[in-house]
Amino acid sequence: MAAAAFGDAAQAQDYPYRDITNAVVWGAGGGTDTINRMIMAEMEKNLPVSINVMNQTGGVAGSNGMVYVANQPDDGYTLVGLSESNVTAAVQGGWDKKFDFWYPFIVGGSPDLISVPANSPYSTLTELVEAATAAPGTIPAAAGGAGSIHHLNLLALEKGAGTTFKFVPYKGSAPGQEAAIAGEVALVVSSLAEQAALIEGGQLKPVAMLTADSADIAGLTVPSAFDSYAALSEVLPLKQAIGFAIHNSAPESVKMTLGAAFEKAMASDTVAEWAKANKYDIGGQYGPEAQALFANLESTFAYTLKDLGAATVMPEDLGIEKP
Repeated sequence: MAAAAFGDAAQAQDYPYRDITNAVVWGAGGGTDTINRMIMAEMEKNLPVSINVMNQTGGVAGSNGMVYVANQPDDGYTLVGLSESNVTAAVQGGWDKKFDFWYPFIVGGSPDLISVPANSPYSTLTELVEAATAAPGTIPAAAGGAGSIHHLNLLALEKGAGTTFKFVPYKGSAPGQEAAIAGEVALVVSSLAEQAALIEGGQLKPVAMLTADSADIAGLTVPSAFDSYAALSEVLPLKQAIGFAIHNSAPESVKMTLGAAFEKAMASDTVAEWAKANKYDIGGQYGPEAQALFANLESTFAYTLKDLGAATVMPEDLGIEKP
């Protein structure tokens, strides 16, 4: 009876009455981890509790972290820090749910680019592709984890340029970039936000943006990969959507409370200044609007993987509609 009374009293309290945990599915120091720690710190200012960020990595396309949070109660006390790359977990066999399991909040994203170690013999994308074409599957490339947006961009590059690299999976962008700096891989695909400090510090040398536009950084103009390989426009660009989510089945009061704190955080000068300094485009969508964006990403990514021959579960078998 005492336990039941305690439970009823806890349920009667307004959410949140205890600390919240955010389990980020990618590694510490990467884009998803960094942006989640930043936005959680801002949201804390508008909530009566703390938000503790942890990393729950591994699996296919971040599936370990998603499975972990999916198995927690849908009471809003366990968030999942995720990105657009997680929409491929189902078609790669990481878990058996569509992405509409989640109620997402999108902070923003940054475009992908290809960089090489500072002392690399390659200075252009054409040189890289020619070397890979001469020895297919031998030039090691880091591009996050299997099924991440960076991996998809690498696969798309291979298709558009008609070549093959040796994909080496890492638990997030940060360890992949460290591998490139150390010379363990010949190139790395990750976001401009993640690479910016390394490029400015002379540790990485950018060779091409995986978007239709060039970008200026550290006094350099990084050309678009489309300039050299027009066929890339058929499969690129694939854009980031980084943020966090709760169970879609969570109570409406929880969604409203988190939504209000998220709106205030996104409107702050801190977030605007952080985004500008770190090469991010601001999002701010959550709820149905964010769900619609992720549904489109899920459809696009799933069928891109299928077309590239990298899907282990067909998207139509999961009920994912073709874009």
